[in-house]
Amino acid sequence: MTLSLSLLPACSSDKGRDAPAGQPSSPGSTADSSQSPSADPQAAVRKEVLTVYSAFWDEQVKAYAQASIKGTDLKKYATKKALGQAMADVLVMQRAGTATKGSPTHQVEVTSLTLTGSAPKASLRDCLDISRWNTINKQSGRVKPFPPSQPLRYVTAVKAEKWEARWMITELTPDGKQTC
Repeated sequence: MTLSLSLLPACSSDKGRDAPAGQPSSPGSTADSSQSPSADPQAAVRKEVLTVYSAFWDEQVKAYAQASIKGTDLKKYATKKALGQAMADVLVMQRAGTATKGSPTHQVEVTSLTLTGSAPKASLRDCLDISRWNTINKQSGRVKPFPPSQPLRYVTAVKAEKWEARWMITELTPDGKQTC
């Protein structure tokens, strides 16, 4: 994932569930339930993508909290750059003796879907709030303060692809200059 430690909390607290932009994050809120499938023929696909994105974040939060991907299902939900960056972040955390506590919250929406071609693709826009997702020193348990220039809410662009029967998160690009 391209969310490097420079945009991680100093290196957030519902379970990091996703909600469409403009709606508060809450468990299980991954799609607008007021839309019927007949009103939006892609609603089921959007929900599928958002469910995978939520599961990816659940696993990433678990990995960062223990500074290890062991015992997580990150590989089930992420590939390419997203998985590689998460693994790199965990390695940096291991070397620094840090982990995270809490979890981020999200306001996420699917901004585009391409269901034709060799691999269906989706783009998402996430307003990531890391204000309750802190980096801690693993030995002391002390919270490391956020750097002064660290935005606590910023936009992350997300790419996903459908590989065989399931969606995979392939890329995350945080934009610390684009707050939300």
